[in-house]
Amino acid sequence: MKKTVLNENHRRSGARMVDFGGWEMPLHYGSQIEEHHAVRRDAGMFDVSHMCAVDVEGPDAGLFLRRLIANNVDRLKTPGKALYSAMLNETGGVIDDLIVYFLDVGRFRVVINAGTAEKDLAWMHARLDDWQLAVTLTPRREGSHALAMVAVQGPNARQRVWQVLPECRAACAALKPFFATSIGDYFIASTGYTGEDGYEITLPAEQAESLWNLLAEAGVRPCGLGARDTLRLEAGMNLYGQDMDETVSPLDAGLAWTVDLVSARDFVGKAALLARPQQYQFLGLVLLDRGVLRAHQKVHTAHGDGEITSGSFSPTMQQSIALARMPLAVAIADTVQVAVRDKQLSARIVKPCFVRNGNILI
Repeated sequence: MKKTVLNENHRRSGARMVDFGGWEMPLHYGSQIEEHHAVRRDAGMFDVSHMCAVDVEGPDAGLFLRRLIANNVDRLKTPGKALYSAMLNETGGVIDDLIVYFLDVGRFRVVINAGTAEKDLAWMHARLDDWQLAVTLTPRREGSHALAMVAVQGPNARQRVWQVLPECRAACAALKPFFATSIGDYFIASTGYTGEDGYEITLPAEQAESLWNLLAEAGVRPCGLGARDTLRLEAGMNLYGQDMDETVSPLDAGLAWTVDLVSARDFVGKAALLARPQQYQFLGLVLLDRGVLRAHQKVHTAHGDGEITSGSFSPTMQQSIALARMPLAVAIADTVQVAVRDKQLSARIVKPCFVRNGNILI
């Protein structure tokens, strides 16, 4: 398995290591539940160095991204502004979801998922060959230019980062959501995958262990993939490979807001989306009976069947919750039946965001 630059640090800390998309990553450091609560109530940090930052540079960089992804990078006018979107295939399925940062004219940074990085890069290079554009793609994973990424999340995350990196406070304090700024070797973004405040810090790989240790000394709790998954589920955030993949339209995965079908701009997959409008809606479920909701369980409604894409027990709500693709006629507050083994359990339909900024929203 591939290993991040922090792998040995995780092992010394007693992490339980697992295979995640071909990467050896920490599942937890003893208690997934405690790590989850640390992020909701205080501050936790995640090693996300398995994610792949790709610098997209050249005279045609903007044109390349306008044609490559479903959202419109023309919206990015200010250096540091970020945009969430999906890269689609010709049939409108999701190759990957990603974040694009606008650095300057002709300079962007795209952050793609770990398990899909090789596939994504092959697709991007193939489109460059097709379109014959003046663009250079530089993955920042290996060699002297390798980058690491540390996500610090929670209501006290900003204060802890400023404590460790006081030189960053002035620039970072002014960051609006979904913006980033460069401070020396650090690229600090007000993004995250937990529904809490905080930063995602990209830095040279050789500096990652020092930053990780300083944050731990400042009281930021190391957290693993287990807590990351329950946190993102509570926040209603999609996970590639579960909530969408190459067979699923972003319109059916609750990602219509990341797709620009209004402008005249063409992009890969647009024709397929226009030819096949939304078929399902993406909704939340709260289990009313005893049990646990899991991916692939069938959901029976008066309007036809749906399917759970992600499900688990919510540590914050102390209930089982799920995200699901459901028939278009299903409404918020409807009661539905979920097939759990040989039983039919009742669940309530809710908006697909359960917890945000420490608050239960349903």
